[in-house]
Amino acid sequence: MVTKEDFLKAVEEIRKQDVKVKFTQTVDLIVNLKDFDLKKSSLNLILPIPHKFEDKKIAGFLEKKSTLLDTITKAEFDEFKDKKKMKKLVRSYDLFIASAKLMPAIATSFGRALGPAGKMPSPQLGVIMQENDNSIKEIMIKINSMIKVKAKEPSVKLAIGKENNKDGDIAENAFFVYNEILKVLPRGKDNLKSVLIKFTMTKPAKVKLQ
Repeated sequence: MVTKEDFLKAVEEIRKQDVKVKFTQTVDLIVNLKDFDLKKSSLNLILPIPHKFEDKKIAGFLEKKSTLLDTITKAEFDEFKDKKKMKKLVRSYDLFIASAKLMPAIATSFGRALGPAGKMPSPQLGVIMQENDNSIKEIMIKINSMIKVKAKEPSVKLAIGKENNKDGDIAENAFFVYNEILKVLPRGKDNLKSVLIKFTMTKPAKVKLQ
């Protein structure tokens, strides 16, 4: 059985590499799969990680301007028919939230750009029923504590921390995500080829699969 300590050992191993860079490296969890057919089985999760490690860049499609985040109102939708503006918008933010009333118009105007980028507001993460400061604050807090796990190939790679986080917090995030992925694999551990942890610029360290 893989334990949190196994992940902690992997984190300590990459820490020893002591790579000198001028930015704060991201900690990536890589789960390589085997005997997993993406056409028959999907791997698409939104998970609340134990330890938040970054604030995401969030914008809102709202009926009126908000002081809490960058806002695109319905009156401004037509501005983004310009392809350059649309591409810049998609690149500029990690996720978008939206008023439920505007979702049909958002799907029409922005769906083709936000959908493939995985940034379309969804009932799971991003749609608010009431447009007020409390609702916006709540969903922003929720988004910042959630991560998306999606397999587009027989391998999952996602950020689960930053190098300046505590080793124990990184290990706990990785262990939690690993277990949640394991739950949805058709054959459980038999679908695992390898599990790795790395900083942006380090070599990966293998997590021992028992």
